[in-house]
Amino acid sequence: MSLVRLKIKGISYSQTQNGAYALILNEVDGDRKLPIVIGAFEAQSIAIALEKEIKPPRPLTHDLFKNFADRFQIVVKQVIIHKLVDGVFYSSVICETEEKEEIIDARTSDAIALALRFDAPIFTYKNILDKAGIFLKFSSKDKEDDDDDESIMVDEILQESETVEIESDPTSSLRQMTIDELNAELDKAVANEDYEKAAKLRDEISKRS
Repeated sequence: MSLVRLKIKGISYSQTQNGAYALILNEVDGDRKLPIVIGAFEAQSIAIALEKEIKPPRPLTHDLFKNFADRFQIVVKQVIIHKLVDGVFYSSVICETEEKEEIIDARTSDAIALALRFDAPIFTYKNILDKAGIFLKFSSKDKEDDDDDESIMVDEILQESETVEIESDPTSSLRQMTIDELNAELDKAVANEDYEKAAKLRDEISKRS
C-alpha cells in the first residue's frame, strides 16, 4: 500500500461541542483533508508546537517525552496513520535508537504532537485517505480563499465526514452521569476487570462525595 504524506492545515474550535477541536490534515500533493476531532489538551500541545515562538514555562507532557528521548538518543523518524476502524484512527510512531528501529502504538493526536517536536513527517495510507478524506466546503464569504481554514468550525467538519476520530477528555462523559449511573458503571467495570475505567469512575464518584 502506498503512503501519502500529510501536513497540518490548522486547528478549529467547535461552537456546539464544548472542549472539542478539529485537527485538519491536508495531503501534500492534493486537496483532500483528513479531519480528526481532538480534546483541548491535545489541541493546546499541537498549537504550541506549531507556534515556534511560544514556550510554556514548564514542559508539557509531549515536551517531556522529547527531552527524555533526546537524553537517551531516541529519534522519532516518522508517524504513520495506519488504520481506521469505526471512525477511530490508529497511528504508529516510528522511532530509531542506536540504528535499531522500533514501532510504538499511539493515539493520533499524541503521535502528531510528537512529530511536530521532532520535525518528523506524517503519513497515511492511500486507502485510508480514500475512505476518510474530504473536500471541505467553506461557509465563509470568500470561498475562493482556502487559506482561511481558521474559519472552519468542527461542526461543519462533522457534517462533511462520517469518519472522524474523537479524542476528547475521557472523563468528560462521566461528568454527565448521575451517581447511580456511575455506581452501576463501576460495578460493571470491576466485573469486566476494566480497572482503568473503574479508577476513573471512582475518582468521579469521590469528587461528588
